[in-house]
Amino acid sequence: MATDSLLEEDGAAAGEIGERSGPLARALMWLAGRLVAERERWALWSPVGVGGGVAAYFALPFEPPLWLGPAVAAGAILLLWALRRRLGAVAALVALLAVALGFAVAQTRTVLVSAPIPARDIGPTTVTGRVLSVERQPAGARMILGGLTVDKLKPEATPDRARLRLPAKFKPPEAGTVVRLRAMLHPPAPPAEPGAFDFQRRAFFQGFGAVGFVLGTPEVVDAPPVSGWDAVSVAFDRARAVIAERVQRAIPDPVEASVTAALLNGEEVAIPEPVMDAFRNSGLAHLLSISGLHVGIAAGIVFWVVRALLALVPWIALRWPIKKIAAAFGIVSALAYTMLVGAPVPTVRSVLSTGLIMGAVILDRSPISMRLVAFAGIVTIAMEPEGMLGPSFQMSFAAVAALIAAFEVVNPILARWRQALGWVGARLLDLGTIAFTSVIATAATTPYSLYHFQQVAFYGVLSNMVAIPITSVWVMPCSLLAYLLMPFGLEEPALIAMNWGDRLVIWTAEFTAGLPGATAFIPAMPTAGIVAVSLGGLWLLVWTRRWRLLGLLPILWGMATPILTHRPDVLVSSDGAVMAVRGADGHLILSGKSEGHVAETWQRRDGHDDVPGVWPDAGATLDDRMRCDVLGCLYAVEGRTIALLRAPDALVEDCALADIVIIATPARGCRAPLVIDRWRLRREGAQALYVSPSGVRVESVRDVRGDRPWTKMR
Repeated sequence: MATDSLLEEDGAAAGEIGERSGPLARALMWLAGRLVAERERWALWSPVGVGGGVAAYFALPFEPPLWLGPAVAAGAILLLWALRRRLGAVAALVALLAVALGFAVAQTRTVLVSAPIPARDIGPTTVTGRVLSVERQPAGARMILGGLTVDKLKPEATPDRARLRLPAKFKPPEAGTVVRLRAMLHPPAPPAEPGAFDFQRRAFFQGFGAVGFVLGTPEVVDAPPVSGWDAVSVAFDRARAVIAERVQRAIPDPVEASVTAALLNGEEVAIPEPVMDAFRNSGLAHLLSISGLHVGIAAGIVFWVVRALLALVPWIALRWPIKKIAAAFGIVSALAYTMLVGAPVPTVRSVLSTGLIMGAVILDRSPISMRLVAFAGIVTIAMEPEGMLGPSFQMSFAAVAALIAAFEVVNPILARWRQALGWVGARLLDLGTIAFTSVIATAATTPYSLYHFQQVAFYGVLSNMVAIPITSVWVMPCSLLAYLLMPFGLEEPALIAMNWGDRLVIWTAEFTAGLPGATAFIPAMPTAGIVAVSLGGLWLLVWTRRWRLLGLLPILWGMATPILTHRPDVLVSSDGAVMAVRGADGHLILSGKSEGHVAETWQRRDGHDDVPGVWPDAGATLDDRMRCDVLGCLYAVEGRTIALLRAPDALVEDCALADIVIIATPARGCRAPLVIDRWRLRREGAQALYVSPSGVRVESVRDVRGDRPWTKMR
């Protein structure tokens, strides 16, 4: 009632202003009127404010003082109390409070996970630690060690955890054991270019401060058994190893076995890369990443089975709320499934959403609503604020919010059609609904796929229409049956039956990926573009009246930014080992072989998936822009001469004639106007140069990321 009174007072005031003032006031009055009409949806913007605070924290080029977020939140609360009778002020302060809380949550999370990160490569050295998890791969295994001691590091400089690759010739140790081994350790790799994926940040928040590879056979060391929550995690990791072994025993084909095991234990890293490429290019990669689809199906099947079994007993069905009991079993099954597949971040978010849906059933609330999505978003951001920056969070919430908003509009229409149609027509309508769902989900997730992966799968709707029903109706029920039979050693028939469905899904992925024009690559979308798309999408999905269509304008602009943005003319890796220049045809020309993470990242962010060109041999020229000798190359563009040197012997000559000198070794005494050498690369990371008639703009990884706890350069 108080809110309605404030709305009436502010509405009357706005009317008086509109009568006395000009166009600006009338525009503000129009906006106020629309906002008042949509007041039931205001709460849906709360996770946007919290997420905005998280984004603001990660966008800063420096680490802010820890008191900043809590202080702003406290100030907003005090002002809320003082100005509680002014609706406009209350709305603005609530928004500020949400932003401040998101900022504070991100600050707190950084402090909690902060751990040492080595500033240089270490090794070969002896490493001792407890095996926390083991992931089986086609060419060996990947394991995470915790509680580390490293011979060449002091205890205060030793990372808490390390992720190590184990070659196939060494038998993986069992999770929970303490091992001693010889290894090479490296700090996590910085971004391949300014604005590219930041593996260092992800490693920092995942808790491992070093990566590397094992050089010798791991030796098991006597140590006390693991205890507490780690004991639970180790038990589930051992269960995943048993599942992988049982699957390999039941399914002889290694590719089919790896896909089946991935759906049962979450270890998709064991799937061969060509198969993974087929799933990515067909738009089916989400089926291999245990996420909302799998958790929802698993919990839904358990809910349906438990409710059906209880309904068969009249005494129970008439005396107990069997629907709520079934929902409780659904929550338990979702939690168990999440732990069994290793509790990856997407699955944790999914089990939270599933738990909220089942909780709504228990509380007699609508299980599918935009408010539920908003609440899940706030809780998820609070749990792992850094996850908001990743593709999984963005794509999953975009798909769910878009589907709910779309069905808010079409559900009344579908209900009328269903009443007017017969049995055959209703089944056709069901197929049309599946297609509609695929179209909406694909449209909602495509911008984020372009931003993170620079790729779009044109046949994603077709492949999902085939693969999702197979997964829902056949694969997941068989997987639950396999889980139930596995403790008794009777799982083989269920695994074989599950594999029949997996085989169809694999065939669908490979068939659609092989169609002409199945995928397209585009240049990297700038951050401003995805921000515009996200804000426009929120405006389109949150509001319900016609003014929501204004959200299409920023969406269209954001989607156009990849082709409007100028890509770098010159790229240099963080160690100077790989350099690239842009040829006359617009494609990159690399200084060496095109394999490797850096070259692949540059090509993908450039919008190409073909093999890049290679610098000409000594004595040759290319495009009249580039000529090379044994010491390096001279690249001329927009009236500038850039020397890209292979050896320091060329420094004396090229420093005198070039505008820019780039070399992987120290360039002491070089008098060129701009010098990029080993020391600059170590301080600032990979470099991107934009050359124009008006000058040269240099952008480094450090320029984009700033100086943060996770931005250690080698």
